[in-house]
Amino acid sequence: MPVRYVLLAMAVAVMWGLNFIAIDASLQHFPPMFLVALRFALIAIPTMLLVKRPDVPLRWLIGYGLGFGTLQFLFLYWGMAAGMPVGLASLVLQASGPFTMLLGATFLRERVTGPQLLGILVAVGGLAVVGWQRAEHASVIPFLLTLAGALGWAIGNISNRQARAANPLHLTLWMSTVPPLPMLALALAIEGPTRILDSLTTWTPDAVPAVLGLLYTVVIGTILGSGLWTWLMSRHPAGVVAPFSMLVPVTGMTAAWLILGETATLPEFLGGFLVVGGVLLGGLKRRPKALPDLVPAVARAGD
Repeated sequence: MPVRYVLLAMAVAVMWGLNFIAIDASLQHFPPMFLVALRFALIAIPTMLLVKRPDVPLRWLIGYGLGFGTLQFLFLYWGMAAGMPVGLASLVLQASGPFTMLLGATFLRERVTGPQLLGILVAVGGLAVVGWQRAEHASVIPFLLTLAGALGWAIGNISNRQARAANPLHLTLWMSTVPPLPMLALALAIEGPTRILDSLTTWTPDAVPAVLGLLYTVVIGTILGSGLWTWLMSRHPAGVVAPFSMLVPVTGMTAAWLILGETATLPEFLGGFLVVGGVLLGGLKRRPKALPDLVPAVARAGD
């Protein structure tokens, strides 16, 4: 890619890495399930009014919204609210890559190559190390919730692939119409109307970072970040653009260290290195073998 496109891809990775800091700020004020509903409602309302619905089968639009929007962020926000560190959350969510390959092989009969299988095993080993460290030093439940969020992302990826939208950005925007109602129902049932109303009516100086974090997540993390990423993916091979997503946990963990003072143990860093390396290895594509040079042979045959 030209340098300016490389810089754009790196900028998106930084936007998405900082997104975890913004989510953490929002969770200091809003209950997690209601926050997911609110986040997507702020995108869904103008989308339904201004953006044409993509011409894709409804089941894949709903599947994308349930997987990528509802399940991913339900479990991610829940896990972070339960104590998952911001930096590690940005790392564990990368398990969506191996999950996507496994789901593709199981349900779409996609062929898994040797390097992809090795990448899955390496990434799973890294996640096992991180999970073991979480169990040793803190509750393992937030880790498992975040891992479930990665599985939700993978389900969304499969639905997105099957939708085959002519305009992927419109699909991404319309996906946001799916999570608000089921997430609001869950929030009312589990978090309760009182807690939800308190988060909407109680305004103190502490609520300002939460609102700014929510706006960052909607405008920068979702609309601008996803828009630029979709634009890059439409102009360059996926194998060239996709590896830049590995900068997301690097940004997330660095920002969590600089801004929140988070630290990680040496085994957690090792596990993170294995996860990132496994996802990159799984994303490698085999170069097709060069065809034999038949022209000289034909020429010789005619001599």
